[in-house]
Amino acid sequence: MADLRDLLIEIGTEELPPKALFNLSLSFEQGIRDGLEKAGLPTTAIRRFATPRRLAVLIEQLPTQQPDRQLERRGPALSAAFAADGRPTKAAEGFARSCGVAVAELQQQETDKGVWLVHVNVEPGAATADLIPGIVLAALAALPIPKRMRWGDREDEFVRPVHWAVLLFGDEVIPATIMGVQTGRETRGHRFHHPALIRLTAPADYARQLAGEGKVITDFGDRRDAIRAQAEAAAAALNGIVVIKPELLDEVAALVEWPVALAGNFEPRFLEVPAEALISTMQDHQRYFPVVDAHGRLLPHFITITNLESRDPAQVRAGNERVIRPRFSDAEFFWNQDRKQPLAARMESLKQVVFQQRLGTLADKSERVAALARLIAEQSQGNPEWAERAARLAKCDLLTQMVQEFPELQGIMGRYYALHDQEAREVAQAQEEQYLPRFAGDRLPTTATGRTLALAERLDTLIGIFAIGQAPSGAKDPFALRRAALGVLRIVIEGELDLDLQTLLERAATRFDPAIRAENAVETVFEFIMDRLRSYYLDQGVLSDTFEAVLDCRPTRPLDFDRRVHAVSAFRERPEAARLAAANKRIRNLLKKVATVLPFEVRPDLLIEDAEQALAGRLVELSSEVIPLMETGLYGEALNRLARLREPVDAFFDQVLVMADDPVLRDNRIALLNELSSLFLRVADFSRLQD
Repeated sequence: MADLRDLLIEIGTEELPPKALFNLSLSFEQGIRDGLEKAGLPTTAIRRFATPRRLAVLIEQLPTQQPDRQLERRGPALSAAFAADGRPTKAAEGFARSCGVAVAELQQQETDKGVWLVHVNVEPGAATADLIPGIVLAALAALPIPKRMRWGDREDEFVRPVHWAVLLFGDEVIPATIMGVQTGRETRGHRFHHPALIRLTAPADYARQLAGEGKVITDFGDRRDAIRAQAEAAAAALNGIVVIKPELLDEVAALVEWPVALAGNFEPRFLEVPAEALISTMQDHQRYFPVVDAHGRLLPHFITITNLESRDPAQVRAGNERVIRPRFSDAEFFWNQDRKQPLAARMESLKQVVFQQRLGTLADKSERVAALARLIAEQSQGNPEWAERAARLAKCDLLTQMVQEFPELQGIMGRYYALHDQEAREVAQAQEEQYLPRFAGDRLPTTATGRTLALAERLDTLIGIFAIGQAPSGAKDPFALRRAALGVLRIVIEGELDLDLQTLLERAATRFDPAIRAENAVETVFEFIMDRLRSYYLDQGVLSDTFEAVLDCRPTRPLDFDRRVHAVSAFRERPEAARLAAANKRIRNLLKKVATVLPFEVRPDLLIEDAEQALAGRLVELSSEVIPLMETGLYGEALNRLARLREPVDAFFDQVLVMADDPVLRDNRIALLNELSSLFLRVADFSRLQD
């Protein structure tokens, strides 16, 4: 049995892209794991490491030898391998010769298709050390690097120049050349705290040695936890709470090898500027963590993470404070300048900003959205005046100096400026809520006007972009139409707005220039949104055949669609569901055989069998109960009552011949089944449900 050793692989580089570091680390680990698996080398545990200057993995207890492989090669059938006198034929001799053995050394293998000559050979496994360099190179080549670079006169390409490489297998170095660098057992510590080489003693000591000697926390997660703990402690010392955005925490962890938190301050006068502008400056431009009080109000402090233990922290603090002051001054200036004219004064300037060449300017879009928003508000018991006003103001903040400097504040600044202009509070709130939800799982608008504006904005964009032939294709979706469609569905369904999507799309299409024939895009956009609805339910665990059963009835109100889906899902849990679904399938198959117009009116005088009389009677009784329930959207209660049909339906199919010879009886029974099917179709096509 092969010995077991730990293996350390480290690739040392210049500073790697911080936003890509974590994914590069994951991919490198997966590439090594896949390579070892392909080589038949079992692994018990793999641990990955990543810092700005290195990617590394530690594989524990790796066999030093690849397991032997038994190779089997099939030759001619036994009947073709030997003549009648038992002598081998040319086919057998040729096969043996190609295998490098005599015919007598070949074996026989019996299969269900006969007996064959086979040659079985055992191939000794290769030494693991011989396989590792190739596995490492393959893993590096597979890293998700959009643009690779060369350095010096080398032909190797990587995301950053490679300066050292470690392949330490147990206490031995695997000699190889990786990215033009000869492997060894020497790594490097912190660029400033320990620039000298560090001789690694054993793979398992890697993280401990680098942390102790080299001032490098090699584990990305450990470094992230250290940053969080230090930032929280620094904020607590200021009687505050640090605001840690996960994406920023990951980025900062990818920028430092030895994190040290340091608190800084800024002038309290800057707190008069909207907090979002200051926070955006700290997080997105300076990579600082803001500090708030127990009520979430911004405090005049920030936490920065340095990459070294400074001998003079005060000087480092002063430098960071000096850097942030002019950026806050700019935000203060923009805030003061923008408020010198009301938001509405920028409406005229929207005529100079193109939304899309064929769809006109932002002013054109605002007019279309305003008309649609008014309609939606009228249909959803909102305030039409507020909806229209919010839509006309919606793009005005894009022309403010603050949003032009900080694009991520669009909508947020619109809310602040609208409040300053004494617009209705809900109109102001809608300026921000028009962009919600921004991504999957994001929060939804909370005000009626916000929901109305968010819907109108997305529906206008969907119709317009589809009408000019710019629908998403493959992974390309430059206008984020898939996200817009999902946003429409979430707002309507989760906001419980009983709106007809088909009607809204048709009305939206009427507002465009007749030359682009927007009305032709309505059906395509409706189907596109329904496709997003399928994904929406699959993510919730709704079975695909449940969705298809409801879709076949083509409800055009997403809220109504949602009620049906959940009613059918709940009904499927009932013991009667499977039998009634099977009956519906049988009914649908029978109805398909009718070449003429389906009869619908049932004549009681032609119901001669007890079972058909019982079914007809129960159907009349239940119809009067369930149709009003269905018309008010109480599909669950309606289906629960329809479950009582199971016994009379089963008895009908057991005792009644539907396709009777007498055409009058046959048509009457078909009419009975058609009536039964139509009742279920008021909810869904139950024949689509699988067992």
